[in-house]
Amino acid sequence: MNNIAYHKAINLLRDVATPNGFLASAENTTNYKRVWARDGVICGLAALASGDDKLIATFKNTLDTLAKNQHPIGTIPSNVLISDEKSEVSYGGLAGRVDAVTWFIIGVCQYAYYKSDAAIVSEYNSEIEKALGLLDAWEFNNKHLLYVPLSGNWADEYITDGYVLYDQLLRIWALKSYNHFVKSEVLTDKIEKITTQIEINFIPDIKGEKYHERAYNEVSFQDYMPCSFSPSGYKTQFDAFANSLVLLLNIGSAEFQTKLLNYADTLASETHLGLLPAFWPPVFENDEHWSLLKNNCKYEFRNYPYEFHNAGSWPMVNGFFGLALVSKGEKKKATTILEKINEANAKKDFSFYENFNTQTSETNGVSLCAWSAAAAVLVNQSLHNNFKILI
Repeated sequence: MNNIAYHKAINLLRDVATPNGFLASAENTTNYKRVWARDGVICGLAALASGDDKLIATFKNTLDTLAKNQHPIGTIPSNVLISDEKSEVSYGGLAGRVDAVTWFIIGVCQYAYYKSDAAIVSEYNSEIEKALGLLDAWEFNNKHLLYVPLSGNWADEYITDGYVLYDQLLRIWALKSYNHFVKSEVLTDKIEKITTQIEINFIPDIKGEKYHERAYNEVSFQDYMPCSFSPSGYKTQFDAFANSLVLLLNIGSAEFQTKLLNYADTLASETHLGLLPAFWPPVFENDEHWSLLKNNCKYEFRNYPYEFHNAGSWPMVNGFFGLALVSKGEKKKATTILEKINEANAKKDFSFYENFNTQTSETNGVSLCAWSAAAAVLVNQSLHNNFKILI
């Protein structure tokens, strides 16, 4: 199964490879026939893991497309449409996409690391520096954590806003990746300050001045970091993507990391799919944040309980959990996650669906989704070919 699944995943990535970069899906769905920042970089990481020259070249094309369409103030496009009929650049829908900026920086640095060529980072230096300045501005209060609008990242129809954990972690990863090449004391200091603020505000019983002490003291912390907080308080769902990044970036004490790993592993094992839900538990109609969830959609409501961002299961997200397991030496557990990703991707004759209903295992969203394939490639190559991302 693993060999078949791997080759099917590689073939899908080849199908979405264009001269301008990776498309989000091979399905003929207009909004997915674009070069997306986060999708493109995640597919690019899989390209590096695969060692496939054509896919690696497509990753470079993806980065070039994003760089060429950077906004004058530093924003990286959420997505770019390039066709014979028209070209169109989007920096976000209902809100701008903060994570497009950090994924771009990560992508450039991962590509340079793979090529062992610091000149690649220099090639994009002006775009990266402009992006870093924009991230500083998005703190607003100059206290080291980004302030992210509702709908401001990949979970664009979910309830997270304000100081969103996922975006703080991507910023650390981006800064660390860039600092691998430039070796700046200023960046080293910034990484430490952001990390400290994450630990103070997202982990229980850590000493230090809180952003929102009253709200912090009202939270019943679990064995993971909550997904976000804002002036209105904390949202305490488990964010599988963010907490996988917590593990990859080694944030928090060894004891906390162990508790987090055990929580995530147990949660995955208790679902029908054997995969982590994107966020957990689901938001239901009688919950405090249901109206916020219900109204945060531009076209049609998709976040029914156990679907899409509202506790749906995404192979892409589980790919990063698999990478986290490998980084912790948990190869047996990572192998299990890879098997479950492959089983999900194989549904309906390897249709590589975007996500699945965690309760029923039914398919959801777009088929032939490139980053669902990327997840399988990343975990497979990390397990069997010792592929390592720059962290």
